Amino acid sequence: MTDLLGKHETKNIAKPNTQKLADNETKKIEMSGSRAKKIKHSYKVKDAENAILLQTKYGDVIIEMEPDIAPNHVARIKELVRQGFYNGLKFHRVIEGFMAQAGCPRGDGTGGSGKKLKAEFNRRQHKRGTVSMARAMDPDSADSQFFICYADCPWLDGQYTIWGEVTSGMEFVDMLKKGSGQSGMVSSPDEIIAMTMIADL
Repeated sequence: MTDLLGKHETKNIAKPNTQKLADNETKKIEMSGSRAKKIKHSYKVKDAENAILLQTKYGDVIIEMEPDIAPNHVARIKELVRQGFYNGLKFHRVIEGFMAQAGCPRGDGTGGSGKKLKAEFNRRQHKRGTVSMARAMDPDSADSQFFICYADCPWLDGQYTIWGEVTSGMEFVDMLKKGSGQSGMVSSPDEIIAMTMIADL
């Protein structure tokens, strides 16, 4: 299972299986031109080509990507977003005060897009709103799963690839249904309605 280690937790994690969704299995979300224009101009992002609109049932979340610190991860996330890969996927693992994790096509933390990424660990710190890649024990096992931090998580620094930051809508991330137990797996989890590059609106 692709997992994050808690502050005082170590364990062996099985090698994740990967599953690629066929193009006809990805959800395509239609949006009116007027709504897209309104969204595009209502969020002041530094670079529309490196900014994502993540839609939840609670509201819109804006993630600004950081290609300067994780160019390969940013490039891959953009590919997946533009393929519609994330549309309809669940926030399958959500731990109060820690993080919300999504991006698994199987909905249980064991799936991915089928393309593992070489780690791009950097000096950025895991703080509230940080967006980073989930992985298994192998540092180069990140694929499509990512997590958004609810609070500062310094024990993750230098061990997971940070590739972005929530710059708007963190209050909606706070509203995601939380999981239970140590694993934080969520029963009937909230989903990503759609992820779209701001430049494509």
